[in-house]
Amino acid sequence: MKKEDERTSNRNFLDAWINAINGIIYATTTQGNVKKQLIIIVVTLLFSLFFNLTKVEFLCLLFSVVLIIITEMINTGIETVVDLYTDLYHPKAKIAKDVGAGAVVIASINAVVVSYFLFFDKIAIVGETVLESLIKTPEHLAFTTVALTLIAMIALKATNIITKKRNITRRFRPSGIAAISFMATTILWFITKNMIVFTLAILLAILACGCRVESKARTWGEIFFGGFIGFSIAMVMYGLTFII
Repeated sequence: MKKEDERTSNRNFLDAWINAINGIIYATTTQGNVKKQLIIIVVTLLFSLFFNLTKVEFLCLLFSVVLIIITEMINTGIETVVDLYTDLYHPKAKIAKDVGAGAVVIASINAVVVSYFLFFDKIAIVGETVLESLIKTPEHLAFTTVALTLIAMIALKATNIITKKRNITRRFRPSGIAAISFMATTILWFITKNMIVFTLAILLAILACGCRVESKARTWGEIFFGGFIGFSIAMVMYGLTFII
């Protein structure tokens, strides 16, 4: 019993974070609704870039769409526990699942209502004023770039898990640390245009990635692939400002 407790409990803060990430990966790989909702979040974040949203408006939008994912994951947890307890029909089991599904529906309706009030008056305003809002909101652009990078890494890791389940032995996972590090470094260059800051950021990114290779958690190929993904997303997002 003691060994079982050690396997199912978090020994430290790092274990808690790893288990939480594993929960996100599980929901992403097994739940079709979560996959669709992640796509909706990406589209919503990209769509919001073309509107001059205030910080409060953007936070309301972000909270409303993320709340859908949260409720869907809670609903998945409820369904898993119920199925673990019994595989037979029971009225209380049905109530638990229905209540969880109802929470997802309420969160979805809330997101639709919030989006309606945020975009209804703005959606008719298109042209140069709307396009210029992308350049005038650097914090918004930076946050969206970070969010897209995180979602891309989760999607790639989820794909890797699916591939593993199909008995494909080769595992090549891009490094999330490298993606975030080089994405942040690229953003710093666009924002500061300061060579000293950029050089220090590059050195920190290389040191962080080197630690992952030294601990044999990642190979240099995985580090390079992850760094390229983060760099590419930042270049595409900030490159739009020069095109506009």
